[in-house]
Amino acid sequence: MVKHNFRKLKIWKESLELVFETYRLTKKFPNDERFGLTSQLNRCSVSIPSNIAEGSSKSSDKHFKTLLETSLGSAFEWETQIVIAKGLEYITNDKFNELEKSIHEIQKMISGFKEKSQ
Repeated sequence: MVKHNFRKLKIWKESLELVFETYRLTKKFPNDERFGLTSQLNRCSVSIPSNIAEGSSKSSDKHFKTLLETSLGSAFEWETQIVIAKGLEYITNDKFNELEKSIHEIQKMISGFKEKSQ
């Protein structure tokens, strides 16, 4: 098992940027979404780099891969929620396209890293 310094991993850095972008974005959502979509988007965005970091500390590739899968699941959950945000007109089409591109890159990176960990 090769342990990883999560702070040096591109997937961790990119997903951390997504967290900051998500918090900036959800600040603009309606107040009545505070305990709904806002909370859900913020929590699943935080889950992505958090699971990558936690996985990097595990003593086996199997455990690391499991946490990468959890991180990937959170990325797909996040993507679904921005589709909802777009449908509710909380974000513009341009912002949606920008965010969708970012999450697809993160999903690809996590998937690729997961394959290397086998």
